Amino acid sequence: MPDVNLLNQPWLTRAPHSVVGWRDARPVANAAFLHELAAWRQVLSRHPGQRFALYSDDSVQFAAILFAAWMAGKTVYLPGDALPATCQALHGLVDGFIGQFDARWSPLPLPVADELPPPAIALSTGSPLSPDFPGLVVFTSGSTGEAQAIPKKLSQMASEVTTLEALFGARAGQADIIATVSHQHIYGLLFKVLWPLTAGRAVHVRSVVFPQELAPMLSSRDCLLISSPAHLKRFPDSPFVADARRLRGVFSSGGPLPADTAMACAGLFGESPIEIYGSSETGGIAWRQRTSVTDDNWQTMPHVRVQLTADDQPEDADGEDQHQTLAVSSPHLPDAQWLRLADRAQLLADGRFVLLGRADRIVKLEEKRVSLDAIERLLHASPLVTEVRTLLHDAGARQHRRQRIAACVVLSDAGKQLLASAGKLAVNTQLRALLAGAVEAIALPRSWRYVNALPLNAQGKITRAALLALLVTEPAPPARPQWPQEQLHEQDQQRVVLTLTIPADLLYFDGHFPGAPILPGVVQTDWAIRYGRRYFDLPPQFIGMQALKFQQVILPGACVTLELQHDSQKSALNFRIHSEAGAHASGRILFGA
Repeated sequence: MPDVNLLNQPWLTRAPHSVVGWRDARPVANAAFLHELAAWRQVLSRHPGQRFALYSDDSVQFAAILFAAWMAGKTVYLPGDALPATCQALHGLVDGFIGQFDARWSPLPLPVADELPPPAIALSTGSPLSPDFPGLVVFTSGSTGEAQAIPKKLSQMASEVTTLEALFGARAGQADIIATVSHQHIYGLLFKVLWPLTAGRAVHVRSVVFPQELAPMLSSRDCLLISSPAHLKRFPDSPFVADARRLRGVFSSGGPLPADTAMACAGLFGESPIEIYGSSETGGIAWRQRTSVTDDNWQTMPHVRVQLTADDQPEDADGEDQHQTLAVSSPHLPDAQWLRLADRAQLLADGRFVLLGRADRIVKLEEKRVSLDAIERLLHASPLVTEVRTLLHDAGARQHRRQRIAACVVLSDAGKQLLASAGKLAVNTQLRALLAGAVEAIALPRSWRYVNALPLNAQGKITRAALLALLVTEPAPPARPQWPQEQLHEQDQQRVVLTLTIPADLLYFDGHFPGAPILPGVVQTDWAIRYGRRYFDLPPQFIGMQALKFQQVILPGACVTLELQHDSQKSALNFRIHSEAGAHASGRILFGA
């Protein structure tokens, strides 16, 4: 069993001036980090509660609170966001909130500096960390159902850190850590906080939103990039220009990385990303670094064992035999028992394995077993489709509910042209015809949604809740797009950050201006208000605008960032639109009853 004190002892032996992290290009020294850690330990040691919810978008501040809580013998609950529904669900589970929570949850304050003892004294007292202490509770992503709480012992965290350093420590060297993912989930927690900080590597406290943000970070220091498939898909098509020799490696997890994306990233970075296979429940299981589009083999991590277990359901909805599912035994699990997974797999002679889809995406519909994966594979083969996700949902009125398959589809250019010229029914008919000869009639999707992009959360995952939201209402599809393609990057009670890709054929470019189209300012403010109402509880009445500025035009095909800040006390919505080219627009929108 690894020594769990590796999770807190390194801080006390480092030089005060050594760099723990970078905050807006300014170094955070170990002395400042220790001072904050000691302060939080004192606060938490005095508090009678045992369980605390923690949310902070600053990785160094987050780490100081997390390690302080463990040293004070407290269990930390790690929500993926600080939204009202999340906080309400946590309210009955925890004894307090720490970090960037709304004032109604009374987050714990730091004491004044004069009341604090020197860090060396505050951190040298107390008992050593216990391996069996449940230091963390994480939550599943909710991509296949409701999010579930999963407790983690400190021994599990220490084991994962030891494994990552053994596998990738030599590659990482003294590289800085840059991430596009949040540390509020297990992958980001391990790769952006626990592993680098316990090994003495500096972390950039803010997540990267655009690929081009990497360029200045790589200008003077070696870096590791911690990313996800959703973010890496954007790199090959982005104006990314940087010295890739400074990039010591790229990691990807949180979902399957398409082989063509891996190879495209290899051309951009000099080598393909290192992919990590695991889950919130299991921790890391295996890894791979593709050398070709056909290289699908996974290598287990040290001391991790896998085996196959029989599936008691022999036949899939498309007539294929069911493959056996994986079971894993690992020091990253809470005990030595084998844990059966929902991933189908094939073991290879050299000890590696190939993943073959999830068994838990087999659903029952009127006593028939239906493979959602099989339906998606068939639809994805159509030239009309770029991306697709299917789900089982309840349709009809409450008293006459019946379950149906729904499909959320991102159309290709050919699909968009057919939708614009012939309408939704024509697209539905073609896609249903593609499935008709391969799946039973009961498995044909009855609901179709055509969207610019599948909804992603901050971890780059598609959740069932987000897909269900698309099915609530469906406006008639316009002949021309009226909205940008969007991706959510950050979200809490006061702030939202979105990436907006402006379609070249956006309706609002017409006549503004002929031969030189630009996005009208009224559209930009309308989008700010509409997205503001989507993510915040704004008063119903528009009152007026202040400090409205349009600094730079937005052209067809542009990719911009929309930042929204909600000032609930003043009933105001602040917005800012910017890109790598600079600022485009900003303003303050006022609302009232």
